[in-house]
Amino acid sequence: MVIEYRPRGVCSRAFTIQVEDGVIQDVKVLGGCSGNLQGISALLKGMPVDEAIRRMEGIRCGMKATSCPDQLAQALKTI
Repeated sequence: MVIEYRPRGVCSRAFTIQVEDGVIQDVKVLGGCSGNLQGISALLKGMPVDEAIRRMEGIRCGMKATSCPDQLAQALKTI
C-alpha cells in the first residue's frame, strides 16, 4: 500500500509512504528540512506502523502545533 499525503502546518509539501503488512518499507518527503527528514525516513524503515505513530504523534516544531514527524504519524493513521 502506498500513502500519498499532503501535510498541513509544516514546511514539507508531500509524503509518499510505502507500507506492507503493517511495516513501513519506504518514506519519501518533498520539501522540509532535508537532512532531518532523510534521517527520520531511514529510522522508520522496517518499523511497525503502530510503533511509528506512537513515537511521533504529538511532536511539535517550535511554536507550531505540529511538526513533520507528527504529520507523518497523521499520514500513517489514514491506513
